Amino acid sequence: MDFLPSGLAIGLGTIGPGIGIGLLVMGAVQAIGRNPEAAGEIRTNMILGVVFAEAVAIYALVVALILKFV
Repeated sequence: MDFLPSGLAIGLGTIGPGIGIGLLVMGAVQAIGRNPEAAGEIRTNMILGVVFAEAVAIYALVVALILKFV
């Protein structure tokens, strides 16, 4: 079996979501630092954004598994 295509799919497919989640959390922490009263709403929106970014990584995992086993 060839592991290179599946390794590249999951490796390259998680770079974008990883960077996106890092930037999202950085922005949320800075916003909470500037306005602590809005922490609840900022945290809720941050978690929603993290979920959507993580969905892209899960799609990359599915593609990698398809490449590995099909």
